[in-house]
Amino acid sequence: MSNLASNLHFALGQIAPRPGPRHVTILLATYNGAALLKPQLTSFIGQTHDDWSLLVSDDGSTDGTRTIIQEFAKAHPSRRITLIRGPERGSAQNFLSLLRAAGRAPFVAFADQDDLWLKHKLSRAVSLIGREDRPTIYGSRTIIADQNLAPQRLSLLFKRPPSFRNALVQNIAGGNTLVLNRAALERLQPASRTAKRIVAHDWWSYQMVTGMGGSMIYDATPGLLYRQHSKNQIGANDTVQAMAARMQRLVDGRFSSWLDAHFEALNGARPWLTPDAIETLEACASLRSPSLIGRIRALRQSGICRQTCKGSAALVLAAACGRL
Repeated sequence: MSNLASNLHFALGQIAPRPGPRHVTILLATYNGAALLKPQLTSFIGQTHDDWSLLVSDDGSTDGTRTIIQEFAKAHPSRRITLIRGPERGSAQNFLSLLRAAGRAPFVAFADQDDLWLKHKLSRAVSLIGREDRPTIYGSRTIIADQNLAPQRLSLLFKRPPSFRNALVQNIAGGNTLVLNRAALERLQPASRTAKRIVAHDWWSYQMVTGMGGSMIYDATPGLLYRQHSKNQIGANDTVQAMAARMQRLVDGRFSSWLDAHFEALNGARPWLTPDAIETLEACASLRSPSLIGRIRALRQSGICRQTCKGSAALVLAAACGRL
């Protein structure tokens, strides 16, 4: 706790009621988000699940982001709202630092700075996770919205059951939808120290929870408006442009480098993984075989797959071309 204490900007809401067994700590990562932040904060207040606190990690904003957080805390003195300094090593590391700072929260919910949560978001997630003892992660579809939060369409609906073999090569739920129970949090906190080069905290969380024998609940009911704008780090993945970008990443080797970073983190986290997950990871090592037959055999032995037939076909093509 010493590092957390040294990073503490302020902690208001000291008269907040004692957290209950269904308490949710919202983990909000911010960076120069002043222009779009206020609707997201307001949507926290509108949640039907009222037992929550807010932990904000600001990654060195130079606009009015921190001032907005401070004003929000002062306007809601009955809420436990804490602001800490982020590591300033990118979004993924900022979220991982939030995980470590969350202590023994019963539930944690990742939050982006530019969306708008629907009022049922937390209550639905907590209800579906229930009293599950094993590590569990919840994620959902979203409503894709424009820059002004006008709804446009639903995000893609994935129909295959979530699994570690899917998680190795695909993220199926955005980090802005994820909620984890304490069993998942307690394992991800130490494991996060091995994840030094990961591309996305949400993808890594899906990999880790399923790899440690936990479960993922994928909810077809959306829980938020996912704002699309020019500064989105990832953005919606269901457009023609997004599909073209995925193919480009396969061709130019970026996807391969992403896999390297995440496989490195997973190998570093072997103490938390099941024997089956470790065996799958070891099979994936042969995806870099100089032999075409060796690469295709490794793909089959590993069992890795994407959610759609087209996506899985692209995996075969990438393996054949030595791009995994």
